Amino acid sequence: MRKFFLLITFLNFQIIAYNQVISGTIMDSKTDSTICFATIYFNGTFVGTSSDINGNFKLDISKNASMTLTVSSVGYYSVTLTDYLTDKPLIVYLEPKIFEINDVFVSAKSLAGKRKANLRLFKNEFLGRNANARSCEIIKENDITFNYDSDRDTLKAFALKPIIIYNKALGYKITYYLDKFEYYRKSKSFNYIGNIVFNEDLSTNDTDKKLYEEGRKNSYFGSRMHFLRALWLNELESSGFAIKNSDNINLNYDSIVIKEFSNLNVEQTMFNKFIASSFKLYVYYNSEISGIVFRKPKVYFDEIGYFDSTGITWLGDFAEKRIGDTLPLNYEPK
Repeated sequence: MRKFFLLITFLNFQIIAYNQVISGTIMDSKTDSTICFATIYFNGTFVGTSSDINGNFKLDISKNASMTLTVSSVGYYSVTLTDYLTDKPLIVYLEPKIFEINDVFVSAKSLAGKRKANLRLFKNEFLGRNANARSCEIIKENDITFNYDSDRDTLKAFALKPIIIYNKALGYKITYYLDKFEYYRKSKSFNYIGNIVFNEDLSTNDTDKKLYEEGRKNSYFGSRMHFLRALWLNELESSGFAIKNSDNINLNYDSIVIKEFSNLNVEQTMFNKFIASSFKLYVYYNSEISGIVFRKPKVYFDEIGYFDSTGITWLGDFAEKRIGDTLPLNYEPK
């Protein structure tokens, strides 16, 4: 029972224990019309549903109530909900995507060549550059468009429709709702914002399952998910991780993890966990070195590896693992 209560009380959410199904309606913020076939889901999981022809939905949140809820739809920016645990139906407004883009028809040879180069750069930064990334296939690449007339230093990519990806190395079909992608040529850095939902596990037979599981384990060990799960359990050292500051001094669990307790009743005590540091952290795993820079005073994380992505910038090897190495949050190495 303790685990159950932990799941429903993270982030100080208030919910009646027996009411684990939420409902609501998805609306267009400009027209107040309903949006049918929007996707309502927990980012990074297989858990989700779609709105019906009238824009209405219901979703069982019993196993994911510690997480923020995401709503996405074709032609709209995604919305992330943090305060959705209520006994009243939700009304969720999505903002239409309006892009000023100049990715005209690519019949001209010069523009076709430029698009090919931009698409290659986009895939390298978005999917990654390792073997797993090269095994990813983006379906309908023409749905991705670029702004050629923007700042010459910045490549911007847009997608009105969700990006469908077959990861043939890890055995997943995923959907990515891209809200922003910018690559800065001078600094060779990039920034992208979006949400991912896992649609299908492609393991169909024992041979596939064995190959996929080997790839998944290689992606998992040493990953951000692995690190956060080990940190939650205070098992960094036994899991192969070490954390140091810029002076190369080892840091322990108590120096970077904050617990905040809250009492649900006299019989149950729950807590949230946050990772916090006023300075950059260095994470070591085997020969890999990663960095963590905090954008918030403290950053929420939980036992499955979910975290507040707005509060952290990942550097080094953590940052090199991108969509091509992303695993669903319910993944457990076998």
